[in-house]
Amino acid sequence: MKVSFILAGLVGGSWFYITSYSSVSLGPGELAPIAPVQAAAYRPQVIEMGDFSVVPLASFQIEAKVLGKKRYYLGSEAKVSPVDLALGWGQMSDESVLETIDIFQSRRKYRWSSSDSPIGKQEIQLCSANMHIIPATDEVEKTLNKVREGQIVAIDGYLVRVDGKNGWRWTSSLTRSDTGSGACEIIYVNELEIRDFQSK
Repeated sequence: MKVSFILAGLVGGSWFYITSYSSVSLGPGELAPIAPVQAAAYRPQVIEMGDFSVVPLASFQIEAKVLGKKRYYLGSEAKVSPVDLALGWGQMSDESVLETIDIFQSRRKYRWSSSDSPIGKQEIQLCSANMHIIPATDEVEKTLNKVREGQIVAIDGYLVRVDGKNGWRWTSSLTRSDTGSGACEIIYVNELEIRDFQSK
């Protein structure tokens, strides 16, 4: 009986890894050519999430290629945002460009390196970013769990500030041109869609 449970767990864990973390190839070409759209939040209301208050700073929509996905478990950040997505648009959604760039995610940050990229450093920085995802609903969280590296996703929500009842604060970047500490976007996601492209 124990062996059956162990085998079932291994199969289930393997399937979760395949459906959540294995990468997808969609071929060359800019599959997400449009830059993110940001606007002033219209009559924003504070959203209460247990020990945290989420304050909308700007509305935010993006369609982008998933360059990396990283799950976190520790710290106040992980309690509201369990997953980071490194996203790319424009030339950073083109696999012929991405195959020359190495992507890394750790400590809620995204880094890249390349010795022969056909595009420059500034273009890479302006067309990609690490984004902390706060699911607004269970349905969004379920979809987030299914997202795989290489897919195209569409996100609609808000860039936000998160205030903890203990005085802790986490604030989103409001520009795509910054780098370094504090440059990541924190997105309260109302809608998340995985675009139906044919995988290769």
